[in-house]
Amino acid sequence: MRNLTLKRRGDGVAVLLFDTPKRPVNVLSRELLEEAGPLMQEIQDDDGIVACVLASAKPDSFIAGADLDEVVGMDAAAAEAISRGAHEWLGRVEKSRKPFVAAIHGAALGGGLEVALACHYRLATDHPKTVLALPEVMLGVLPAAGGTQRLPRLVGLQRALPMLLTGKRIRAAQAYRHGLVDALTSPGGLLETAAVAALGLARGTLRPNRDRQPLTEKPLSLPPLRAWALGKARDEVMKKTRGLYPAPLDILACVEKGLVGGVAAGLEEEAVRFGKLVASDGAKNLIRLFDAMTALKKTPKGDEPKGVKRLGVLGAGLMGEGIAAVSLGLGPVVLKDVSEEGLTRASRNLRKGLDRRLRAGGLTRLERDRQWYGLRPTTRTEDLAGCDLVVEAVFEDLALKRKVLAETEAVIPPHAVFATNTSALPIREIAAKAKFPERVVGMHYFSPVPKMPLLEVVVAEKTAAWAVATARALGVAQGKTVIVVKDGPGFYTTRILGPFVNEAVVLLDEGADITALDAALLDFGFPVGPVALLDEVGIDVAAHVSKDLGKAFAARGAAPSATFAKLFDAGYRGRKNAKGFYLYPKDRPAGASKEVNPDVYAFFGGASRKAMPAEDLVDRLALLMVNEAAWCLAEGIVGSPRDGDAGAILGLGFPPFRGGPFRHVDAVGAAAIVERMEELAEAHGKRFVPAPLLVEMARSGKKFHG
Repeated sequence: MRNLTLKRRGDGVAVLLFDTPKRPVNVLSRELLEEAGPLMQEIQDDDGIVACVLASAKPDSFIAGADLDEVVGMDAAAAEAISRGAHEWLGRVEKSRKPFVAAIHGAALGGGLEVALACHYRLATDHPKTVLALPEVMLGVLPAAGGTQRLPRLVGLQRALPMLLTGKRIRAAQAYRHGLVDALTSPGGLLETAAVAALGLARGTLRPNRDRQPLTEKPLSLPPLRAWALGKARDEVMKKTRGLYPAPLDILACVEKGLVGGVAAGLEEEAVRFGKLVASDGAKNLIRLFDAMTALKKTPKGDEPKGVKRLGVLGAGLMGEGIAAVSLGLGPVVLKDVSEEGLTRASRNLRKGLDRRLRAGGLTRLERDRQWYGLRPTTRTEDLAGCDLVVEAVFEDLALKRKVLAETEAVIPPHAVFATNTSALPIREIAAKAKFPERVVGMHYFSPVPKMPLLEVVVAEKTAAWAVATARALGVAQGKTVIVVKDGPGFYTTRILGPFVNEAVVLLDEGADITALDAALLDFGFPVGPVALLDEVGIDVAAHVSKDLGKAFAARGAAPSATFAKLFDAGYRGRKNAKGFYLYPKDRPAGASKEVNPDVYAFFGGASRKAMPAEDLVDRLALLMVNEAAWCLAEGIVGSPRDGDAGAILGLGFPPFRGGPFRHVDAVGAAAIVERMEELAEAHGKRFVPAPLLVEMARSGKKFHG
């Protein structure tokens, strides 16, 4: 079974087909590079071939990037070698006297786009599934097949840097406007049109238009302005990453090296830096996270899910609207609320979202209209009658959730699943008076739903396996990474977040400075500081959760800070009412740093603050989260270290490059973690006593991940 097949047409055009064996998508690998060399020679030596089209045998994908299973196992030397191999092959494509045309349909990602960049002409379908990107930076590495050199030269620095530094995906229409592809066509005519283009290039009757860069790009070819632009990009990278992610800086170094010293120097820089990045723990952890996300989107063996042809959503607030937004593409959605005003607002926002996707090329007009007409806003419970699954997203009030469950059970069919969206209320209590508790499951979405990648499916004692499978399958179809957890106080994510944010308030009680506390955790790698997070989550919500978790784990010293109640009673809710730890003026410029609300210090003993070592601030928060994750694993709340790591990163922002709480323990060493926690327990109380599982890991020397 081969990765590449060469087919000759009767008109002098050869088609080189990518078809990775036993994979749903094509990937670049050592094996493929070994096949490519002889085939390149065959193309060059055959006088009957005047041009070549590179295409995919997969139905909806060009090339999805490198084989990450290979990459994660490489050392620096092996990674550098494979980069050089890709350079050699694609250099031959680029310099070939016979033109090469890339026929792109579906995803051209990473190495896939780099293959296309080496071709003399790029033809793409105008289908919504066609996307182009260099997402290597998101995996902690850099494009290693010439992408840092060819992309800036083709589209200019202004357009290349966002793609290189953020992994930004662009669709076919935008790629054409930017000059990244030379022409667009329909999926059905792709190969034939590509062959015509290839012949045109060979005969000299087709000349690509490469003058589509903006006028502002030309001054950047001057060394002083180019240096200014690259320097500004470095400053932005440091501002966003705090220097914790080396890949963006290495990408900039490769781009600059090539622009100053020439392509050969840039390619050499690319290979060397790629090798160093691949060998780093940060990159390996990011690749493992990607692998975990991929695995969690596959249907596990066991009970088969029931189809959800019609979905019901209860509540037209932000959560309900978000759940509807990620579901409209799957079939009809009944959006039920008690308020006509709420339904009108949600419907208007959903329409705007569909229109944005249409303008961006993510939807056809026909698909936009189909999804829009599949939405049924209603105030009538009876309209849920034909739904196969209903997601309840009303306020976090036990009595209210029981009420809507009873109303819904009266009208939905026997096979229908009732899913409650809650961050902390026990599913067993919500379902305590249900007629059919076996079909009640938790579906904990994270806000904002369209952007947050995680879904936590919560299984109560009486929940049927088929109901869990159905909820999980729906979440995957919505584009979520799904972890399945057991019912219990706070489930998994809220449970490990509770001690984290509570300790932040305890530290403020002790005199910590808000800015210093947030900065310390940002420097550790969290995307948002704990105090800023409290404002985002809502001080009222955090106070409620901390109180409930404090009761559940009082024996372990998990008492909530009394200041939570004081803030709540004084009307502090955080960002939602512009009254929190930070100020939220309406005229604050976009991108401006937030300012601490000076009034809030009155609840913490006054404005005078103590200097505390950043290491202590980090340990007291991050290790409480790690410790609680270990308790959850030992109790079976979370099924595996992989699920626990993915949940903490995707739901709570645990630093991705550290790999999650369990990978962090493996990296630091359980013995060192336990020793530090014992020090903290002696100094600050028994809430820091290490979980028995951590103590056992320290004693045995074992790791969570083999």
